[in-house]
Amino acid sequence: MGITREGMHKRRETGGRRSQFRKKRKFEMGRPAAMTRIGEKRVSEVRTRGGNKKFRALRLDSGNFSWGTEVCTRKVRILDVVYNASNNELVRTKTLVKGAIILVDAHPFKSWYESHYGVKVGVKKGQTAAAEEDKKVSNHVERKLASRQKGRSLEEGIDHQMASGRLFAKVTSRPGQSGRCDGAILEGPELAFYLKQLKK
Repeated sequence: MGITREGMHKRRETGGRRSQFRKKRKFEMGRPAAMTRIGEKRVSEVRTRGGNKKFRALRLDSGNFSWGTEVCTRKVRILDVVYNASNNELVRTKTLVKGAIILVDAHPFKSWYESHYGVKVGVKKGQTAAAEEDKKVSNHVERKLASRQKGRSLEEGIDHQMASGRLFAKVTSRPGQSGRCDGAILEGPELAFYLKQLKK
């Protein structure tokens, strides 16, 4: 059976050794880690206890990521792994695990934001927004866009990232268990914290 999850080989709290009174059991079994990488989607199915299924993602190239403050979720391409609190080796090998900080394609979020608010975002300094052809919109649409503008605020860090075409995101799903790589766009204090960690 190989890998086991039992704790009988460990010492007692007082330091004494435990005697082995049985061999390994199937219900104590463990399996090798999925070590999900970035690449064309490849997911294998694993039969588990009770006839249930787990989905081992061996390669993934996209996932559903949520932009919390704007309540917007889009399927985007995963570009790179940039930080992992648990192990730098997982960054070097570009392994997708829960809690990893990754770079995702900003284009789907950028195009949604621009159409939703009717403004240009991610314009680099020294450049002016490309003069786009005047689109004829109804009065109703104009009023709707104007009402959305009232409470609108875009974080400076997100705006800079939009200009570069990449957004920092955190993986919140477990690719080796669910076969998906979903997560959330980093913003606010969390974004500031991870940018600080990346500079170290």
